[in-house]
Formats: sequence, structure tokens, C-alpha cells
Amino acid sequence: MATVSKKSLRRIALKAQGLLSRSPFGRGALGTLRAIRHLGYVQIDTISVVARAHHHTLWNRIPNYRTRHLEELVETRRVFEYWYHAASYLPIEDYRFALPRMSAVRGDTHRWASISRNKKLMKKILDRIAAEGPLKASDFDEPGAKAGGWGNWKPHKRALEQLFARGDLMVHGRQGFQKIWDLRERVLPAEIETRAPTLREQADYFIDYALSAHGFAHEKSFTYLQSGGPLRKAVRESLQERVASQLVAVLETADGDMVYALTGVLAARLKKPSDRVRLLSPFDNAVIQRDRNLRIHDFDYQLECYLPESKRRYGYFCLPIVYGDRIVGRADCKAHRADRIFELKHVHIETDLGDRERFLEQFLVAVGEFAAFDGCESTRITRTSPSSWLRPMRSVSLRGA
Repeated sequence: MATVSKKSLRRIALKAQGLLSRSPFGRGALGTLRAIRHLGYVQIDTISVVARAHHHTLWNRIPNYRTRHLEELVETRRVFEYWYHAASYLPIEDYRFALPRMSAVRGDTHRWASISRNKKLMKKILDRIAAEGPLKASDFDEPGAKAGGWGNWKPHKRALEQLFARGDLMVHGRQGFQKIWDLRERVLPAEIETRAPTLREQADYFIDYALSAHGFAHEKSFTYLQSGGPLRKAVRESLQERVASQLVAVLETADGDMVYALTGVLAARLKKPSDRVRLLSPFDNAVIQRDRNLRIHDFDYQLECYLPESKRRYGYFCLPIVYGDRIVGRADCKAHRADRIFELKHVHIETDLGDRERFLEQFLVAVGEFAAFDGCESTRITRTSPSSWLRPMRSVSLRGA
């Protein structure tokens, strides 16, 4: 069993994620599609303190990314919305791997089966969409309708989400951030396979994406937030067979952990990364697993916007800061779009960086580029930890301006 260093694991992971080169997947809508296919999914999130998670994640990998590129992929039915471990955009050719969850909801064996049990309302909604075409939740608003349950959703909103979880409806597109719903048969391309995967096929799907998108994985991370003992057992059996046939290697980390990787991953040349800085989305595929961040980056990361303010240590919406092949801190950020100001409310530097001046130059370049993507024209640095970083950070910022 080969031993692999933490530094090698970081480089393997960030390279696999497309974060060590400027244009790993190409440009424009085609590059965006390649990125989604490689990553397996891109998580959607409603928070818009800075660019929404799906756009932020793609922007970090596609040099000329614009929101219209993702919209084009939705319109041309090359990606679709459903759940991976959370709400996501997925490659349309992977639609069949969403069927087990849909079947569980339909069969009342999944927790989402309780979103709505109003079968009469669901039929009424399906009939109306069939007759009128794609509709938004707001098209079903009725005077005096009471909100309740599931995030205070109104009954028709709950019914729409239930029909979506079951697979009867798909997201036709979005208006602003509102979903536009339509019947599955009018959204899903006819050539897309709808045969439900076997348990083994489903296990292989999760293994293939994990090894492709992350370079390596611990056993439990293959089914991150996926429920079901049978699936985990199928993953374990498939891994054992791949190891036996030398398609997959077991590597031992310096901490004594075991990880799985494609055979030959250590033989691939891992050149020294540039000193470029990236600000990642909290929902970026590279940092979404807290345990993984601890293991390879020594970075304990939790998004604190879901915590009461009194319990936050770092800030409402902190973006992990990647410098070369390390996560070196986090920045609590907010785009004040009306004023066109991008505020770094609190920058936390948590690692000895050596050449402070070089890091600051690269950091402010990254901040400026992301601020422009957020529609901001200037940046404001309010606070740093340690506090000794504030003066030099502002100094470099002013010099760059």
C-alpha cells in the first residue's frame, strides 16, 4: 500500500476540481457544460449575499463565465435541476440516477413524501399545467391562502415541490429566481434513458464521480448525505472489486487513514501550483464536505449563516480563501449592489503565508475580479484577524486602485 502526503492529496484534489489551472474545462457555455459533467453536479442555493452558489462555483472554473451560459444549458436541456445531496444542476444524461429518489418519494418511503399529501390539489395543478403550459408558483396564488409547514410554503407551493420530488414535474427554467414548472414529458428530451439504475449501477455512479471530481475519496464520502445501507454496501463491494482488478488503488495517508484513488494517480506529475488566490463559494464542490476539509486542509469550516448571530465565530457568509494549494483563511463578504461596493467585512488569515506582500497582491486581484462579477466597482475592507493585516491589506488595495 502506497503512502501519500497531505500536500499531494491537496494538489490531487484541487487539480481534479479544476482549481489549479485557469481554463480546465474551456470557456463559455460548452466549458460550463464540461465542468458540470466533470463535477457531477453544481449546488444551487438561494442566498445572494454575493453571487449565488451555482454561478460562483462555475465562475471559479470558467474564465469568461456569465450567468447566461448556465441559462443556455437549461434552455437547451443539457442540464436539469434535481437533488444530488442538495438542490443542484446535473447533466441531463444522468437523469436516470435521480429516479431512485423519485421512486422513494412516490412510494412514500422517503421523508419528502410528506411535503404534501393533498392528492386532489396535485391533480388540479398537473391538469392546469398540462392545459396552460409552464407556470410559476405565483401563478397559483389565491387570495387568503394560508402559508404553513416546510418553510411557510403555501399549499400549492408544497404540492408543486411534491410533484417535482416525485418526478411528475421538472423545472422548465427560472424567472429571476422563481422556478417555472412544466410536465416532465415536455422538458425531458425523448432520447434520455429513463430506466432506473440497479443498486450496483447507482453505486458505480457515485464512485466514478467522486474519483473523477476529487481525485480520491474516503469510503464514507462516496455516499456523502446519500441515505441507505444497501447503497453503502454496494459501494463497498464495487470498490473491493476495483481494487482487486487494480483499477483503483488504496493509499495510506500520513495520518494513517486509507483513501481510494484511480490507479496511477500518484504517478501523474503534480507540478507546483501557481500562487493564484481564489475565493470559493461555501457550497463549492471542493469544500462542501467538512470532514474532508479537516483531513487534507486542516481547515475546520462551517457555514455560519444558519447559526444564531451569538454563536458565529467568523461571520455570516465566509468564503474559503485558497492560495496555491492551501486553504489559508476565510473572508466574510457582502456585495452592496445598490452602492456597487464589495465589502470584506472580516478577513481571517489562519496560516503562516511567508511572502505576505505577494499574497496580498494576489488576494486583492481575486477580490477585484469577484467584485466585478458581483456587479461592484469598488471594494471596502472593514476588519481583519489578525488585526495587523488590516493596514497592509488596505495599503495594497489602495495601491492597486
